Amino acid sequence: MSSETEDPPSQMRRGWTTGACATAATRAAYLKLLTGRFEDPVTITLPKGETPSFALAIQDHGPNWAEAGIVKDAGDDPDVTHSALIQVKVILQPDGRGVCFRAGTGVGTVTKEGLPIPPGEPAINPVPRQMMAEVIRGLAQDHGVPGNVLIEISVPEGEKLAEKTWNPRLGIVGGISILGTTGIVNPYSCSAWIHAIHRGIDVARAAGINHIAGATGSVSEAAVQTYYNLPESALIDMGDFVGGMLKYLRRHPVARVTIAGGFAKLTKLGQGKLDLHSGRSQVDFEWLAKGIELAGGSRTLISETLTANTASQVLALSTREDIAIADYVAAAARDAAAKVIGDTGISLDVIIVDRKGRIVAKT
Repeated sequence: MSSETEDPPSQMRRGWTTGACATAATRAAYLKLLTGRFEDPVTITLPKGETPSFALAIQDHGPNWAEAGIVKDAGDDPDVTHSALIQVKVILQPDGRGVCFRAGTGVGTVTKEGLPIPPGEPAINPVPRQMMAEVIRGLAQDHGVPGNVLIEISVPEGEKLAEKTWNPRLGIVGGISILGTTGIVNPYSCSAWIHAIHRGIDVARAAGINHIAGATGSVSEAAVQTYYNLPESALIDMGDFVGGMLKYLRRHPVARVTIAGGFAKLTKLGQGKLDLHSGRSQVDFEWLAKGIELAGGSRTLISETLTANTASQVLALSTREDIAIADYVAAAARDAAAKVIGDTGISLDVIIVDRKGRIVAKT
């Protein structure tokens, strides 16, 4: 597991992706068309060979179509789509059509370049598409039929749920995306957030944006957007995962990158930490005290820094003594980030923003 994630405690319960739920619902609906009955619970095989079973929440059918629905269980992960109903209608099609996909209510449509799915297509990612297509092909072969179907996926609350995701910024309109690479949701793996960071960079690159900004939160994001007059597509909500963003940029560079964040978060980056979450990295007050000493701070300020409770307290104390500790932190953060992106030619700068949204340091 990468340094941007944390192994969940062993007692935490795993869950299933929207893609896995859609695949199971696809199997149940198509089996109804082939056999006249719904398989409940329905069992599928995931990409790594696991065979989970899913209970059906809804069943319906009509001439040449059948529909099944599964309530997503994300386990103990704080997933915004936990408990969402994933509905799949499988509609028989004329010969030669193969397997096609359509966005129903609450599933988004791609409108921007740079995502794994082209504009105009439903926001159903490649691995879930492959999983559903393989289910159709396998069952069609078993029953000696062509396997020409339209798969329509709906999530009744999807449009509202999408407001809590990156979809609007990524140009996915009308609902959520059907996601998943393994079919499994590992609690607090943060893989979905890092995946969204990567897709944000892809969309910016595809739009020809040559300056992007990764921010730790909404206050620093607003400050850096205003300072550079950046379009929304240039903004990357990296949160705590600066390492996840920088490592992806090393492989997919842009001309210029700005990292924006609060003093405490960027202090940790200056220390060389690439995961800025409070549970996985802490501010080193001895490191800050060394910076204050190098900047000419008094013995009293150094002592107060060593016994401080928060990084914000250190910033306030240093400002009172006119010691530019924020400049020291910004420079160190830039050096740490530069080591990650390597010899890519990316122009890199760092902005530190206080809690009121004021820029207090810039490299």
